[in-house]
Amino acid sequence: MAKGRRYDIVLFGATGFTGRLTAEYLARNGGDTLRWALAGRSPDKLGEVRARLVDLNAGCRGIDLLQADVDDPASLQALAESARVVVTTVGPYIVHGEPLVAACAAAGTDYVDLTGEPEFVDRMWLKYHDTARTNGARIVHCCGFDSLPADLGCWFTMQQMPEDVPLRVQAFVRVGGTFSGGTLHSAVLALSRLGLSGKVKRARRAREGWPVDRRVGGLHHGLRYVREIGGWAVPAPVIDPQIVQRSAAALDRYGPDFRYGHYLQLKKASSVAQLLGGTAAVLIAAQFKPTRERLLKIRGPGDGPSEAQRAKGWFKVHFIAEGGGKTLRCEVAGGDPGYGETAKMLAESALSLAFDKLPRTAGCVTPVQAMGNALIERLQRRGIRFRVLE
Repeated sequence: MAKGRRYDIVLFGATGFTGRLTAEYLARNGGDTLRWALAGRSPDKLGEVRARLVDLNAGCRGIDLLQADVDDPASLQALAESARVVVTTVGPYIVHGEPLVAACAAAGTDYVDLTGEPEFVDRMWLKYHDTARTNGARIVHCCGFDSLPADLGCWFTMQQMPEDVPLRVQAFVRVGGTFSGGTLHSAVLALSRLGLSGKVKRARRAREGWPVDRRVGGLHHGLRYVREIGGWAVPAPVIDPQIVQRSAAALDRYGPDFRYGHYLQLKKASSVAQLLGGTAAVLIAAQFKPTRERLLKIRGPGDGPSEAQRAKGWFKVHFIAEGGGKTLRCEVAGGDPGYGETAKMLAESALSLAFDKLPRTAGCVTPVQAMGNALIERLQRRGIRFRVLE
């Protein structure tokens, strides 16, 4: 971990929608001794964010503003060298994310983001894992709704199960909420690059390898009705299963043969049909420039749900684990998944890296590898529920 730095945390992208929410969370919950700064392209916009923070916490008058741009490597180098932990909300990450990862890996600075883009995560491992490991930097992707509830929730569940036995875990996700322009742009771009993403994934697997004395893989159930949850389960095309499986590959506690499945949970068959039809339409539209541009106009990059809309948001992830003659159900649940809780998860991840006593890790690592139970405890204290159901 970088020591002797001017700041504990620097928040890059503080003027964006999720960046502002993360800054507000740190202003309310970071504590009086937190040394932190806001970073972005526009000093004027950063000043506006700081002025709003002062209304929440008068101590924020002293927050420094750092001008930095992904097209200015020197500014990112200076940013990384000034901080123990850098938090970034600047996406789509496949377009804007790499320069900051490179700077943090070179400077030995811990890094967290909220990407859900598999191609970006795999590319960063291929290009910067070895440098980050050599320099002691922890590069931790997917520290928002993608993929903390799944990764930490599965880890929480695993610790209630017998050790050294084959284990099967299924996660069923229910959400209520809306999305921001940044999320839309990242999702559409990722869908337009599925071929490239597959190539990068295979390249990573070829170099990274996999445990030779244990088995780690996925559960490949298709669309089905699951009596235990009283609803339909649809395989979810998100990054969460990859993150969970990488945690399992890294840690022996997941047992000699671990399998994981990740699904969206829907109550009605009509909802399943609407979801599948809508997903197919967006996937097809994302492949062609004219229809892709039309999709992106639905919501701009800085737009997002109102405070009232976020207040109505919620999520629940239901885990069913089987192994060693035991069946167990657990749940992770919280409020607005995309923004309120994502800002909380991102900020608490940075605070954990900065201040908690954590396992010795370095390189591109998963949230469970980097923070594990310390982050679970932080999120529990802030209202995200991890509990055993039976």
